[in-house]
Amino acid sequence: MNATAHEVHLVSRPSGFPTAADFRHVTTPVPSPAPGTAVVENLLLSVDPYHRGLMDGGPDGFALHAPLEGRSVGRVIASRDPGLSEGDLVFHREGWRTHAVVTAGVAGTRKLRNWEGVPLEAYLSILGGTGLTAYAALTRTARLRAGEDLFVSAAAGGVGTATAHLARLLGARRIVGSAGSAAKVRHLTEHLGLDAAFDYHDGPVAEQLAVAAPDGLDVYVDNVGGDHLEGAITHLREYGRIAWVGGISMYNGDRSPAAPRNLFEVVHKSLRLEGVLVRNHTNLQDELEEFLVPHLRSGAVGVDATVTEGFDQTVAAFVGMLHGANTGKTLVRLGR
Repeated sequence: MNATAHEVHLVSRPSGFPTAADFRHVTTPVPSPAPGTAVVENLLLSVDPYHRGLMDGGPDGFALHAPLEGRSVGRVIASRDPGLSEGDLVFHREGWRTHAVVTAGVAGTRKLRNWEGVPLEAYLSILGGTGLTAYAALTRTARLRAGEDLFVSAAAGGVGTATAHLARLLGARRIVGSAGSAAKVRHLTEHLGLDAAFDYHDGPVAEQLAVAAPDGLDVYVDNVGGDHLEGAITHLREYGRIAWVGGISMYNGDRSPAAPRNLFEVVHKSLRLEGVLVRNHTNLQDELEEFLVPHLRSGAVGVDATVTEGFDQTVAAFVGMLHGANTGKTLVRLGR
């Protein structure tokens, strides 16, 4: 066991996009487990768009000069927790560090089922909070039905790719996505099998949706907000549903943009708009795994992730993700 642990601390509140100067790497001794706890050596870390909002502080935000929180998968190296044994693979939320002290059942910590034939990266992507978000958005919030047409924004990101995979398995007829580059658009259509995709830099979203979804839409999974939400409202059919997962367009700038100019169409078309918060849907974890694992094993569904090697690259991976450098989920691999 390594004698030294490493952590990433936030040392200043970012203004706009974070930079490396907002963070510091801190070295500490590897912790020892107190009664009822276990020490986990992290193998994979997840860096996510929602982390940016927590960096602004507030009651639920990140504290300065302390380890950040983040989803992680690790292996138990010492345990005084009767629910965890040495060697167990564990999902927990004490990421942005190489070692963590956890307790089974506390703050989402759970022993992984470790499905045979499923790569470790899946547990922080399509089988993790990312996939669970997409699954809840489609099956509980939007209640996607077979034969319906779907639009997902930021479709090449973690939640976006999971949404596309799951929607196809759930029987969506036509899936349309937006992305931020021509390369990502090609990835969506050539590798993920979307029926149509467009680069939102190429023109107004509403105009591009008119081409990509000429017959309209039933469901919109929103990861962006702003002009994407406005465009989707324009093209949703009567009784359409919007599952609002996130607002990437607002994370590094104005958090209070003007509402979509066509917001009254929500009334006129009897649309439904509902937010999706994954922590309200953790009861669906087993259902998600039972549904997806056979498709992962067969190869019908892949793990879409951009994996960066090395703990010292955690901040770079996070900043790169905010600038759109990733395809799929952004992960940092510390070991195996």
